This record gives sequence, structure tokens and C-alpha cells, in this order.
Amino acid sequence: MSHFASPITILALVLAGCAPASNTVAQEATPSPVPAGGAAVEAVADGFQFTEGPYWRPESGMLLFSDIPANTIYQWHPEADSTSVYRRPSGRSNGIVAGPAEGSLLLAQHGWRRVARVAPDGRETALATHYNGQRLNSPNDVALRSDGTVYFTDPPYGVEAEARELDIAGVYRFPPGDEEPVLITDEFARPNGVVLSPDESRLYVNDTRQGLIRAYDVAPSGEVSGGEVFARLEDPDAEGAPDGMTVDATGRLYSTGPGGLWIFAPGGEQLDRIRLPARATNVTFGGAQGQTLFVTTPSTVYRVPVDATGVR
Repeated sequence: MSHFASPITILALVLAGCAPASNTVAQEATPSPVPAGGAAVEAVADGFQFTEGPYWRPESGMLLFSDIPANTIYQWHPEADSTSVYRRPSGRSNGIVAGPAEGSLLLAQHGWRRVARVAPDGRETALATHYNGQRLNSPNDVALRSDGTVYFTDPPYGVEAEARELDIAGVYRFPPGDEEPVLITDEFARPNGVVLSPDESRLYVNDTRQGLIRAYDVAPSGEVSGGEVFARLEDPDAEGAPDGMTVDATGRLYSTGPGGLWIFAPGGEQLDRIRLPARATNVTFGGAQGQTLFVTTPSTVYRVPVDATGVR
């Protein structure tokens, strides 16, 4: 059975009054990337169990995304408007990003409890599996710095309590050439999305349970410090929580959250919220010009054109 529905455009008018009173909506200094008149939200693929980890492959012009319960990474072909299996088994992969070598990938493997590297020829090797000699919980999302440093989150979502070796939900840094990751912090209840700012001077990490995003300063060495609260995503009347994140070339931050996709200025002011028909799980930029947001939800993948360009 096909995993694709006919593209149906759902106009989600993003009203200024939809933001909770506790979030400051920025004024003219940093404009919203949502086109005038609202966001055109279009379903491009559906029929899945729980999609995550969207990643646009510029070299092939295709979108990769994970279906965690299906233990599969799919690829969506825009020209043919069709999908096919890219990798199975996937280790129940969650987050997917570009790897250090052109055409390579980094996978946060929810089921195999590791961060893995996939070479351009498809060969897979484990990158991070343990911390202090204890097996990781369930790596969720991953980010790569230009010098090869890997940052990842490790909540316990994919591991039974009796199988856990670490009693922390950590955020880690893995310098190139090291044998084990370095713990950045264990202050999160459920660390989830992780992304670098365009200039790599800040590392953003969100927490699904606490409903917030923290920002860390990144030194030239790759070490991080700080961790102040960058934003809180609160709306008790909407479904969803902070999960996947991405950034655009101007430094605006996009995070899934209650009711859809939340957009923040580099200073932390909320700019907009794109309403979606279902709970958003992750987001990335893609498309030929890098100006389309691809958003995963449990069963469906959506695309949303915006007035912004993503960071490759």
C-alpha cells in the first residue's frame, strides 16, 4: 500500500493572538518567516507508525526520515512523489544529520542505543556507545560541528528500566578522535532536540518534559558553557511538546512544540507559531532552494514553504 496521500494544502493562519501570554512576541526587529496570509501546510507522505528525524539530502534532492517502530529509514522522491525504503533495519533510528564526509550520515539509533556513522557506500560503524564504561540509554538527536565534534542527547525513551546502565538523561559532546563522549550536562529530565546556531557559537537543547529550550555557549575548542533558559514552550490547551529543532541562515530557531511549530528570534523572542493538523515530532529545512520546512508527525510528513533559507 502506498505511503502517500494526494497533496492536500491546509492553510493554517497563524494569528498573533495564538501565542500564550507568557511568551513575548517579537516586533519588527526580527520578522517572522511565515508568508503574509499564513503558512501553507501540505501533506506529502502518510501511513506511517511514528516518523522522526527528517533530513534533506542535497546531493540527491531527496528527503530521508525515520519511522522508529518500523525500524526503517524511508526516502521521499519529490519529482515522483513516491517513497521507498532507504535503510532497514535502521537501529530504530531517530535523528538523522549529515556526517563529516560528503554523502555520509550520522544516526541517533534509538533501538541500538548508539550514535552511528554511515559511510557514502552504506557501511555503518558505531561512533558512541558508552559513557564511563556504561551503555548509553537511547540516543535521540544529533548535531555535527564543522570540526567534526558531535553533540547528542540521550534520554531513556527506548530502553526498559531494568536494562538501563546510566541513571542520567545526558547531553554529550564527542570530540573527533576520542573514544568516549564527554558529558555536558545531566540537568535535563528528557533532553531531546539538539542543534547548533549557524555560526556554531551556540548549542540549543530542548527538554520535552520541562517544556523549554536551553542555550549553551560553544568555545572554539567545541566545549560548551552556560545553559540559560532560551525559551519556554507552554500552551496547556494544545497537544505536543518540544522535540526536534532546526535553524535558518539568519539564526532564527524552529522547534516543535504544543500546537505545531514554534519560531524564535536569536534573542529568544517568539516570532510565530505554525499550526499543524497533528503533533509535530521534528523539523528540517530542504527543497531545491532550502526554503521549505519538512515537519514529521506520527503518521504524516508535511512541507511548509517559508521566507527563510535553512543551514546545510
